[in-house]
Amino acid sequence: MALVHVSPPDKHGFCSLGTSVDIALSAIRNAKYVIAQVNPKMPRTHGDGIISTKHLDALVAVDEDLPEVSYSAKITEKSLAIGRYIAELIEDRSTLQMGIGAIPDAVLSCLNNHKDLGIHTEMFSDGVIPLVEQGVITNAYKKKHPGKIVTGFAIGSRRLYDFVDDNPSTVFLDISYVNDAKVIRANPKVVAINSALETDLTGQVCSDSIGTYQYSGIGGQMDFMRGASLSPGGKPIIALNSTAKDGSSKIVPFLKQGAGVVTTRGHVHYVVTEYGVAYLYGKNLRQRALALTEIAHPDHREWLLRCIHDRFDHC
Repeated sequence: MALVHVSPPDKHGFCSLGTSVDIALSAIRNAKYVIAQVNPKMPRTHGDGIISTKHLDALVAVDEDLPEVSYSAKITEKSLAIGRYIAELIEDRSTLQMGIGAIPDAVLSCLNNHKDLGIHTEMFSDGVIPLVEQGVITNAYKKKHPGKIVTGFAIGSRRLYDFVDDNPSTVFLDISYVNDAKVIRANPKVVAINSALETDLTGQVCSDSIGTYQYSGIGGQMDFMRGASLSPGGKPIIALNSTAKDGSSKIVPFLKQGAGVVTTRGHVHYVVTEYGVAYLYGKNLRQRALALTEIAHPDHREWLLRCIHDRFDHC
């Protein structure tokens, strides 16, 4: 059984999956019985999420506001510092993918002077809207779906939901297509911006677990990091605060026991904290470790240098 959330049917009997096509479309295609919650406050979006009522077994009428999230309200000085460093890496005519959280919106807030950016992303939030209104995001130089923002889902404020409602410049597509590395790499200058819970001194990235505790899912991080690394002029970027809330370093000698490697060290080109940018591509393990130590929090650098000495300098 699949439970989905849709807009009211139009005069032809078609509903829209609205803000979340991603895996909902696959659920409808594979479920034996589909129940649709029909909500007039769900925006009607373009793309793969147009569903005939013939494929819905039961309709339940509701009239409820959609959940709203404000990532811009969570932007800190650290996030802005990271955003400014990443903005310097983004060239005009790049195609952007942003993960979830304050850092992606901080990056977007620093892109006002860029030109002809495009969007091909698993999700996006309110930070995209001002750049569209200012003409910074035009999608003009994308090879896949030129002129259109491509996404799997969107979450943000009512302003965002009104923005995507019946907007032909924004298409919501099946996540198996959006996150296909072959599709991603077809666009030039793909910049994938994703976050992490911690990274070790060789560049291995954990973004879904704290030791054995499952904190979140892997999402499309690996798909986009891989796609960006293969895109002509692409830049796969991991962005994270240098420390956790308790002050511990997020750049560590070794990932916690039981932690999962979401993005391999072979796919990470850039790691960015509020202290700068570490470029890892083509470097050996000791060079990577030193580059990452330089962008770690100053309070932890001496400890990391001792760990580098113990690991690499005895040979």
